[in-house]
Parts: sequence; C-alpha cells; structure tokens
Amino acid sequence: MTAQLDQLAPADPKLVNIYNPYYRDNKRTMLPRALTLYQQKSLEGTRKIQGGESIPFIATWTTSVLPADYTLCRMQFDNGGEQLSYEIRMENHVFVDFLIEILDTFRRSRTIDFPIGFYRKLLSRD
Repeated sequence: MTAQLDQLAPADPKLVNIYNPYYRDNKRTMLPRALTLYQQKSLEGTRKIQGGESIPFIATWTTSVLPADYTLCRMQFDNGGEQLSYEIRMENHVFVDFLIEILDTFRRSRTIDFPIGFYRKLLSRD
C-alpha cells in the first residue's frame, strides 16, 4: 500500500471542484489525491499504540459523488488473532478531510494511519 499512496493520480478536476469549497488552501493541494484514495474504497495501515505494539487495520468504505452524502466506514483491526470491528457514518467531505490528513502524515512520516480525530469519532468520543 505504501507504493500505492506515492503513486495516487489526481482525481478528475470536475470531482475536485465539487469538493473544493469544503477545504482551505493548504488542504486543497492534497484534495485531488485524497479523492482518488476515497474512490479506491479501502486502505490498509497500522494504528500506533502508545506503550504497546502497533495494530494493523483494514478500512473499507462506501462512496458517493456529493460531499454532503454519507460514507459508511468499517474498520477491522487484527489484534494478535482477535478481530475487532467498528463502523462509523459521516459526511463524505468530513471523511475525505481525514484522508487528506492520512496523505499528509504519510508524506512526513511514511506511516499509514488515521488521525486521532477520526478515532475519537469512531469510538463515539467526539
């Protein structure tokens, strides 16, 4: 998956233009690639746990063209043979914002993980 994140092609400019108003300038530069990732409907990564071992995950989600529609995201964690699954619904533009953060973190640290804000929503703490 690492190589795939490096090689994401920009999404169709028509789609990017639909989402553009939802983001500030600094996030708009990554929006075309985030929308391509969004259209792939899945991502594999690792959740880093403070003071513990990292836990691999697979995230899958539904897609729609409209930013105000809802995405259903399923997260499955493999914790040493124990499978943990979670689901969350959120507006597409909010989910794509998390994908932008994933790409930014990957660019800086070469790790694939959702930001803490995503996990707060996933675990109903936000």
